[in-house]
Amino acid sequence: MTTDIDEPERFRTPAYLAVLDPTPSPASLQIGAETITTMIESACAGYPHEVCGLLIGSAHEERWQVHEARPVANLNQARASDRFQLDPAAYQQIDRELRNSALEIIGVYHSHPDCPAKPSPTDLESAWEGFLYPIISIHHGQHHEIRYWHLNDSGQAFQQIASTGSHHDQ
Repeated sequence: MTTDIDEPERFRTPAYLAVLDPTPSPASLQIGAETITTMIESACAGYPHEVCGLLIGSAHEERWQVHEARPVANLNQARASDRFQLDPAAYQQIDRELRNSALEIIGVYHSHPDCPAKPSPTDLESAWEGFLYPIISIHHGQHHEIRYWHLNDSGQAFQQIASTGSHHDQ
């Protein structure tokens, strides 16, 4: 992990704070070092723009086992520095590839250039129940931290998850 980054003022506003559930998550996560490296490398390579991708693995209730991360194009060109739009054609292609396998798409990762690895109100608007949401903070092109999130039981806020197994800074 690099030095602390200045948190933009918007992350301290009521709208941003409202998307965070401070209750510890009962969920569990297993994710390998190679998968984390893929997410971090794609986030660094895409800096200063947000990057995004899909997580492939298995999910049972509030337990995720991530086997692979696949970078996917960010179609948001107008606000690429602080928004992402996952390419739906890529999602459909990966979903087709996984048919008849034990694996499925279980989450979406994205980066926050020069911002903390905390979800935003925009992230909440597009979040799906049951999905895992890693956010990678990139500061001046370098990996700062990665945090893992999921929607709480009400679906109104994100809870942070602690990962187990191989992992980087969290």
